[in-house]
Amino acid sequence: MKTQDQIDNRPAQACQVDIPEQPDPAVQETSFAADACDASSDLQVLDHEPIPDEEWHIQNGQSSALEAQSNQHHQHGSYTYGSFTHTLRTGHDGHHKSTARALAPDLLRGLLIVLMALDHNSMALQSWDHGTAPHGENDSVPVTEWNRPIAHNIRVLTHLCAPGFTFLLGMGIVYFGRSRTNLGWSTTRMAWHFFTRAFVLTLVMIAISLGITLGETWFLNIVLFALAVDYLLSGLIWLVTAKMEKMLAFIILKLLPEKKEDSATEPLLANRRGVEDIAPDRAIIRAADISWHVHNVVLSALAVVTIWWNIMLSPTNGHCGAEPVQKLPDTIWARIWFYRVFETEWRIISVFPPLAWISFAILGLVAGRIILARSWSTKAITIGNLLAGIAFSIIFIGTRFLNAGNLSEGCLHMPEHAKPDSPENQYLASWRSFIYLIKYPPDVAFWAFTMAGNLFLFAFFSVIPPRLATIVFDPLLVFGTSALFFFVGHLTLQFVLARPAKHFFGHVLAHPDPWNPGQNAVGVDNLWVFFGFWLLVLAILYPASAEGVCTVPTKALLAERILHLPRSIRHLLIEKYYATRGKQKVLPTQPTTPAS
Repeated sequence: MKTQDQIDNRPAQACQVDIPEQPDPAVQETSFAADACDASSDLQVLDHEPIPDEEWHIQNGQSSALEAQSNQHHQHGSYTYGSFTHTLRTGHDGHHKSTARALAPDLLRGLLIVLMALDHNSMALQSWDHGTAPHGENDSVPVTEWNRPIAHNIRVLTHLCAPGFTFLLGMGIVYFGRSRTNLGWSTTRMAWHFFTRAFVLTLVMIAISLGITLGETWFLNIVLFALAVDYLLSGLIWLVTAKMEKMLAFIILKLLPEKKEDSATEPLLANRRGVEDIAPDRAIIRAADISWHVHNVVLSALAVVTIWWNIMLSPTNGHCGAEPVQKLPDTIWARIWFYRVFETEWRIISVFPPLAWISFAILGLVAGRIILARSWSTKAITIGNLLAGIAFSIIFIGTRFLNAGNLSEGCLHMPEHAKPDSPENQYLASWRSFIYLIKYPPDVAFWAFTMAGNLFLFAFFSVIPPRLATIVFDPLLVFGTSALFFFVGHLTLQFVLARPAKHFFGHVLAHPDPWNPGQNAVGVDNLWVFFGFWLLVLAILYPASAEGVCTVPTKALLAERILHLPRSIRHLLIEKYYATRGKQKVLPTQPTTPAS
């Protein structure tokens, strides 16, 4: 006689059930927005990042058995991290492919979120000047001293955050676009989705601005507005690229010379999955392949142009003491796209101009296209990220030795630069000088340095086994899958708790108060209190994030859960689900229970 436990643990493929069709898995589209629980559904399913082989098996009706064999569900109360914990997938060639790399986006995002909280910790507590040098990191602004060592090192490390978020945003758009295309979404529908998501993020930014400044500033862009605009623009770029890629492939197909072997029929792009599944001959494979490569080159070139225009649009082209070669736009709404804006009269502060940061999102588009191009092994993904990181490192070193791509030329006037034996190249005077970066707006050196760091971290997280990741790096997974909640929560907590913290542990410091010009800051510079405050915020948000994330079951797991509900509740859920969508219901079959 089989027990009920045995019945509950049966393989998911035994659950023959027709459940409501859910969107194919998709990575979080933005760094600060889950690809959202369907508000009209009582079944609340959060989309998750597609693993290339999973996507192929789902299209071929083979997902249930594979998911039942490989899913490891990491639970925190009602939170189930089931999106990336697939350990093995069977590739098109029949060989097992490791999919541990699918954990990397969430792990990287989670780490960047933790570092972001550390960076904002100094803002809330006003522990020190916010930068590697007082008044530094700005285009063509001279600096004369370094920040205290701990402040300098934290700031260099947290430079990775905004570029990493924007890069992952671009990757997420590719995953989202691929899954929705397979579901039959039109270009108009996806464009509307990009617009509405960007609009919502902007509203969230305004709400946060009014909250943390107590109404003094209604538009405080400390990254969210830039992400919203870059999300919209990158989404539109992806849509245009997808259309143009098909058009170019058809043109190339007509121009390609015919070959004898072109009469063979085989899968399109020999393992590269696009919108089409089967190609009638090799000529289509070659045409689509050429078009794919051409558009990757075009996107890469666009990424270079959109970071280099920060140099070209600088009033002095990044040289301190030089005469301005152009003036800034006259109106706020013209400046806000490329320049920092501080307008107390209009209560607007914007330090992340969206178009100055869009290059990182475009690089994410390129990375996403490459990752989804075929069933890469974990080793290939890791090596690819390492090689890309090395390439960006070389570019960064080139900016220092060639004095090109910097917005800080002639701006370093530290004690080491005043020494008689100081090298002519200011960046070679010390290691701090070598890694001094301009973030507002990002110059080419900042772009290359931070992309190298993020790609090296991506490579590191790609090789972590899923089981180890869900144990050792569990907080990163939790924070990485609840980014918008964490962003709002950590700013609220930090600025609310900073008041009593500064009351009990604060004192007048030497640096100016950024919120009250002309006054010295009253802040907390005790390192024990500083790091304790940071850890306290993380500790409060960890369980809240774990409970606040929408449950992430796979289709097979969802079917199994539905089947084990009491029949009346199960039928009520299914009926209500279909009623909200105007579809004909198909009730699941009752699981067979062996007689005792």
